[in-house]
Amino acid sequence: MLRIINQWTEAQAELRRICDRAHDEQIFNKEATVREVLQAVKRKGDEALLAYTQEFDQQSFTADQLRVTGSELDAAYRQVPDKLVAAIRLAKKQIEAFHRMRVPQSWVNFGDDNIVLGKRYTPVDRAGLYVPGGRASYPSTVLMNAVPAKVAEVPRVAMVTPPGPDGKVNPVVLVAAQEAGVDEIYRVGGAQAIAALAYGTETVPQVDVITGPGNIYVMLAKKQVYGTVGIDSLAGPSEVLVIADSQADPNHVAADLLAQAEHDPMAAAILITDDANLAEKVAKCVEEQLVDHPRRTLTEKAIAHYGMAIVVDSLEAAAALSNEFAPEHLELEIAEPWDLLPKIRHAGAIFLGYSTPEAVGDYLAGPNHTLPTSGAARYASPLCVETFLKHSSLIEYSPTALQKMAGAIDLMTAAEGLPSHGYSVKVRTEEPS
Repeated sequence: MLRIINQWTEAQAELRRICDRAHDEQIFNKEATVREVLQAVKRKGDEALLAYTQEFDQQSFTADQLRVTGSELDAAYRQVPDKLVAAIRLAKKQIEAFHRMRVPQSWVNFGDDNIVLGKRYTPVDRAGLYVPGGRASYPSTVLMNAVPAKVAEVPRVAMVTPPGPDGKVNPVVLVAAQEAGVDEIYRVGGAQAIAALAYGTETVPQVDVITGPGNIYVMLAKKQVYGTVGIDSLAGPSEVLVIADSQADPNHVAADLLAQAEHDPMAAAILITDDANLAEKVAKCVEEQLVDHPRRTLTEKAIAHYGMAIVVDSLEAAAALSNEFAPEHLELEIAEPWDLLPKIRHAGAIFLGYSTPEAVGDYLAGPNHTLPTSGAARYASPLCVETFLKHSSLIEYSPTALQKMAGAIDLMTAAEGLPSHGYSVKVRTEEPS
């Protein structure tokens, strides 16, 4: 049953509890295991990678079987219905179009005294994409990670994904990877896959940045290799927060909450409304939609532990609570969503209006669905083209410009006790004695 909360302080406490669910003691206890896996792969390369694949995925491979072959890629198209291939291509087109609008441009400014300043963007040489797999299929995750990398013009994009029970990669995932332009695919998952991308092995290339969601072991592995490589974020369990008014359809709101809860037993599904009657109706609809739900067991767990309906006095109060939580996904199922939008400060993605369920963002809208979770939207942003780019500063001074700045530089270098810094300017600006 979806809990209904009417007290502000109780609502705040529950939102804090949910926000912190990805950082409990059990998670920290897994860090030593992850560290051991990372170090073993760093030292032993393919040998450790294959051993952990046998231990964790019960798959026995040789090194030359890790990479998905061309014949497997060709066969994938024969196993995927044409209509699904068309849907993947449509999603790729939408995602690509959005991210092309986000590509930052290098710039140069020519100022007074021939001072030239600028910023130059270049892609990383190699990107590594982690795509969850095993028994599940996530072609949308492939597209959301690979397309921005290709738009950024990353020369080499490698993908890792856990093998299924038959030792193969899901054909839908393979089709999505080919449509998105992934250069190479390896059937390996977990912390050992992150280690292979971060450090390189005899078979798997070392990359410069790793993106993509995964389980707690993947998240902790990304955390520990950060600094050796760049990462997109430390994605925790998924979450949706719906702000709804009296005109919202309770059946629609319930469906949106369950659409998030069905991801994982730790997924959070939260409703905030200024209509107590709506909260009651949504709770009833949640129960009705769960009756024949194919993923009922895990979805019920998520609703029981991390689902709730909060009743507040106004939509402004709802926005204030939402900002405290900083949700990954925020739906504004209200009559005038654009009027409330200025009150929203923290959210990974915002879905406006009654006809914009979060599912459109997961698949087809275009903006990335790899978003900050667990309150990280207070300071972090969605995965984007910039994730695969870095910029260099451009600086050029003319002799005249350097002469004008020499005195100020000399004072600052003296204050910091760095005489050679000062001398490197003096030797260029003072007449030889």
